[in-house]
Amino acid sequence: MRDLDLTTLRLFVSVCETGNIARAGERANIVGSAISKRLAQLEDQVGTPLLVRKRHGVLPTPAGQTLLEHARGMLDGAARIERDMEAYVAGGRGQVRILASVSAMTESLADDVAAFLRLPKHLAINVDLEERVSPEIVRGVREGHASLGVCWDAANVGPLQSRPYRTDTLCVALPPGHPLAGRRKLRFADTLAYEQVSLPVNSAVQVMLQRRAAALGRALDHRVVVTNFEAALRVVRAGLAISIVPREVAEAGAAPPAGLKLLPLDEPWAQRRFILCFRDAASLSPAALLLVEHLAALAPAP
Repeated sequence: MRDLDLTTLRLFVSVCETGNIARAGERANIVGSAISKRLAQLEDQVGTPLLVRKRHGVLPTPAGQTLLEHARGMLDGAARIERDMEAYVAGGRGQVRILASVSAMTESLADDVAAFLRLPKHLAINVDLEERVSPEIVRGVREGHASLGVCWDAANVGPLQSRPYRTDTLCVALPPGHPLAGRRKLRFADTLAYEQVSLPVNSAVQVMLQRRAAALGRALDHRVVVTNFEAALRVVRAGLAISIVPREVAEAGAAPPAGLKLLPLDEPWAQRRFILCFRDAASLSPAALLLVEHLAALAPAP
């Protein structure tokens, strides 16, 4: 297959979104016949029909729907390249893409990046922040999809280089009337007799908790699985289960948090350290290197 033309793909996406070749032509300031010719060439290029012509418009075929998804991704990537290059032409420092764990995103990373961007010398720097689980963060940085990753230091970063970042402390969040709520602190084994709110199985926290439970010859009793800590805390407030979460997340915005009882998790692994990971400091762009130095400076003293 010959290389796909971005202009044709952009027109194809527009036709799919409007459902009409004429309206897509008005949007792009191109006559409909020219678009039809490009779409026919595209169908010939990929070897399968992409659109079904209806009386009042067009609809993508199953193959067309698949191409539509890929085309949108390609156009987004092209737009990011254009934006990055424009930043250099304008005299800016460029673009930095970060993949970060849910814990880092929820706790402090967004605020730390915002503080970095507010500095006068960084006004021309743009930062993209995306939330991922730790294995995806490491793979994304290793494969060059992002300049920088922020994850728990327990993640296997392989050949990537790293710098220390912030820390957090896991605690047990319970409804105030829970049988364990009267304790001053809890061991992890104490929590295993009760139903818990869990994160997805591939999240760093959940992998670690499953391994700790297995080491005790036990298993986690999942009552609810949610995608983030805020949702977990809402379930705990509803009285459905308990959850092991970072204290920094549970106390954000209110101390003590309303409707929750937070007890220290009395385990040596309860305090977690986060790291900044990247392929090679020497290959980082000036903008990425500035950001790494800014974030690494926030790490607590050893």
